[in-house]
Amino acid sequence: VAAAGMVRSPAAATAAVGSGAAPVGPREGFADLVERVQPAVVNVATKTKLARTSGRVMPFQFPEGSPFAERFREFFERQFPGGPQGEAPEAQGVGSGFIIDAEGHVVTNHHVIKGADEIVVTLNDGAELPATVVGVDEKTDLALVKIDAGRSLPFVTFGDSTTARVGDWVVAVGSPFGLGGTVTAGIISARGRDIRSGPFDDFLQVDAPINRGNSGGPLFDQDGNVIGVNTAIFSPSGGNVGIGFAIPSELASQVIAALKSEGRVDRGWMGVSIQAMTPELAESFGLAEPRGALVSSVLEDGPAKKAGVKVGDVIVSFDGKPIESMRDLPRVVAAAKAGSTVDVEVLRGGVNRRLELQVGQMPGAEKLAAAPAAGASPDASRLGVALAELDAERRAQLGLDESVDGVVIANVVPGGPAAREGLRPGDVILRVGNEPVKSPDEVRGKVREAADAKRERVVMLVSRNGNERFVAVPFPKG
Repeated sequence: VAAAGMVRSPAAATAAVGSGAAPVGPREGFADLVERVQPAVVNVATKTKLARTSGRVMPFQFPEGSPFAERFREFFERQFPGGPQGEAPEAQGVGSGFIIDAEGHVVTNHHVIKGADEIVVTLNDGAELPATVVGVDEKTDLALVKIDAGRSLPFVTFGDSTTARVGDWVVAVGSPFGLGGTVTAGIISARGRDIRSGPFDDFLQVDAPINRGNSGGPLFDQDGNVIGVNTAIFSPSGGNVGIGFAIPSELASQVIAALKSEGRVDRGWMGVSIQAMTPELAESFGLAEPRGALVSSVLEDGPAKKAGVKVGDVIVSFDGKPIESMRDLPRVVAAAKAGSTVDVEVLRGGVNRRLELQVGQMPGAEKLAAAPAAGASPDASRLGVALAELDAERRAQLGLDESVDGVVIANVVPGGPAAREGLRPGDVILRVGNEPVKSPDEVRGKVREAADAKRERVVMLVSRNGNERFVAVPFPKG
């Protein structure tokens, strides 16, 4: 190596990442850990009665008026006098769970028990016990059920997922394919994964094999504490490919505690719709980098409205907690206690403002307005849209009341700037920049102002199906 002129300097040698580090990984395996925790891991089986069919069940269906239909019906009735009657079949499901106290409270996934008429928990010793639902939380896909074994049961406890690091060893215990207790091991591959399953996505990603039937089972750290609830996998084939997801114990423990004490989860609520701050929007709002949650609508009579939050505000802090991205806000707001008063920091017009907000309680459901597409002859602007007045006829078509003012996008030029940003016919432009608009001429005027100011994009607040969001549409080059 020296003769070839490739001698490495002492400084380079000492700078080599990982050189000389102590060996990592479990040298003695996981047998002791599994022996301690496996008695608390259970199988969760469900039965769901399907709708009963009526009349004869024909194995084949023929088009109406087919000459074969009557002949086949006669043959079928000769073979099966009276015809086989429809029965009420049962759908069966299987998942995993784990006992969290000696009284028999069992944690599992909501999707494991959803719609079940009967839930049976099988203990590690083979005992089968009926279970009753204590509470469920669809938003986090968690559920708590209760069994009565007539004795104290072995249980496991939640650990602290906030201290878990990428590369830490983890062990998943469950009952995939109904085989009974099964153990797999791996490492944490990533933290804070958003898999678009709900507003509180913050998954641990692991490469420990998580197969069908592992849902609801525990993910253990090396000390035997539950740091996650195995919930989902990513797999093109349906089998394990080393990408599994677990609900972190930081979230799961809070939800389960609420279900155990109240049977439900009460969450804080602001009354706003938000969207991600993209680099394009950040530039348009005068931010050096995309951060915070952009407010696209404020609900009338909601907590945010009363606190003075406005459309176009960028929320950068809530109750002292920084909001780095849109997905941070739903979690911190949900964790706030309804009725409490918190400080909300917003960026408005380039100026930071501090507002005082009384947290509300999250409603059980949201209302969405239907908005079928509107039509009009195209008068394509430089952004590639055709505009139309929001008159009484179009209000009726879009399901909008008189309180909504704006301009309808009647047509979109395929491949144009607006089309590339996802705008489509039936969208309603409510604002251009920070100014509300009520006519196509006002929209065109605001667009011209942005172009004359040499801006690269024009920001519009657009409503679709009752949901409002900001869109930064670029001007065509040249």
